[in-house]
Amino acid sequence: GYPNVGKSSLINSLKRSRACGVGATPGVTRCLQAVQLDRHIQLLDCPGVVMETGTPPAAAPLRGALDPQRLRDPLGPAAAILRRCPPEQVGGG
Repeated sequence: GYPNVGKSSLINSLKRSRACGVGATPGVTRCLQAVQLDRHIQLLDCPGVVMETGTPPAAAPLRGALDPQRLRDPLGPAAAILRRCPPEQVGGG
């Protein structure tokens, strides 16, 4: 699944313990991890996957592929967000 959608959190909820590390930024889960839920069910937690779509690099942070703190220039992603929003939502009036 995509980065930061709650894969690890869902597994922790089902397991009712902290079986997988979670965090607010992409990249907490770095490798595949098997978690035994019960005798018959094993869940796999894996890092997020973002498929190459041919979209401009400015859109990568919008898909959760990059840690927002590591952006060199936040204006590109901010402009991409603004292009997707109707003007009356952005105006704040």
